[in-house]
Parts: sequence; C-alpha cells; structure tokens
Amino acid sequence: MSSNDFITLFFLVAAVLIFFQLRSVLGRRTGNEKPPRDLFTPRDAASPEHSDAGKVVTLPRRDTPAEEEDRFAAIDAFAPAGTPLNESLRALSKVDPSFEPKEFLNGAKMAYEMIVMAYADGDRKTLKNLLSREVYEGFDVAIADREAKGEKVKSTFVGIDKADITQAEARGSEAQITIRIASQLISATYDKADKLIEGDPENVAEVNDIWTFARDTRSRDPNWKLVATESET
Repeated sequence: MSSNDFITLFFLVAAVLIFFQLRSVLGRRTGNEKPPRDLFTPRDAASPEHSDAGKVVTLPRRDTPAEEEDRFAAIDAFAPAGTPLNESLRALSKVDPSFEPKEFLNGAKMAYEMIVMAYADGDRKTLKNLLSREVYEGFDVAIADREAKGEKVKSTFVGIDKADITQAEARGSEAQITIRIASQLISATYDKADKLIEGDPENVAEVNDIWTFARDTRSRDPNWKLVATESET
C-alpha cells in the first residue's frame, strides 16, 4: 500500500468515527426535544401540552385547604375575622387568588399620588394608564377646560396620613375595592395673568377622598384602574 493510500484510508476511518460520535450526541431523541419555535404564534400556544395556559380567560385554580387557609390568614390579619369587610375580602380572593390586601393598599397609595400629581400637571398619558375610560374622560374635560382658560396648577404632594379599605366586592369576574384616603397637599391655581384664583401656595391642605379601583380578574393585566372618585367632606 502506497503512502497516499494509507493517508486516504486514515482520514476515511477518522471521518467515520467522528460521524458516529456526533450522531451519538446530536442524533439521539430523548423525547424531551422542544418543537421548532413559531415566531408568529404566542409562546403558550406553541406547546400543545400547555395550550390552555395561553388563553386569556382561565378558570381559577382550586386551592388545597391548606393553601386557602394561608391566603385567608393575610386577610384575617388585615380585617378581623367575621366582620363584613373580612368576608367580602375572602370572597374577592376566591375570584382572584393572587389578591393580598396589604399589597393592594400599598399599590393604591402609590397610584393615588401619581393620579393627583398627573391631574395637576395635565399629564394625560399617565392618567390614561391608571384610569378607566369613563373617569379619564372626566379628567380630560377638566384639564381641557383649564387649558382653554390659560390656568395652571402648582401642586406639592406632602403625603398620605391614612388609607383604609372600606369595601370590597366581586361582580362576576370584576373585582372592586373602595378605599378612603386622607392626604396632605399644597395646591394653588393661577389664571393666565399668573394671579392666584384658588388654593394656597403656602399652607398644607388636608384632602379626604373615597376612590374605587377595579380590575378584570380574567385578564392577564394585574393592574387596577380607578373607576370612581368622591370627595369626602
């Protein structure tokens, strides 16, 4: 055998060995392979075994008794067991298992400050994300009227003295929670000549509001929106 034939045979044997090694690593099916990804199909819908998870409308999962008691423990710590508020919060949590009253109230307080300041600044973009369509339309009309008159509002949010959940309700898939908020605010309105026409730029005023937030528990969007406002005298 010539040297050229020996070299050719050597590379042929090497190629066969490499092929079988690659096949043993890459060509073996284990049953756990992921199907090719369809970029134009929602991720949840691309997997047949999880096709139900991609639906917007889903049935609430059934908690075990232990899980349900753990969830109710947070509610009992927030509102005494046996009270109407406790019962209504429990009923709401059955529709929305992710609901936790303390966390909701913290979020509602942040939303309250954002809405108050966005209204003063005429920030429609922020308001649209936090308000229901009906409430936004009312705010928009008030802002437009202010702009037409050339008026401007200067406000400083001092803080929230107290915030309480006063009512909770589940209407079908919609959860509604009403809160009473006592806040401190410095606010002054000026006309187009920069003359003070309302409020006080120096003194802190106490503001008492009753606001209602709602969200569709069937939706993937976890955010609540302001659906009703009322000033408490």
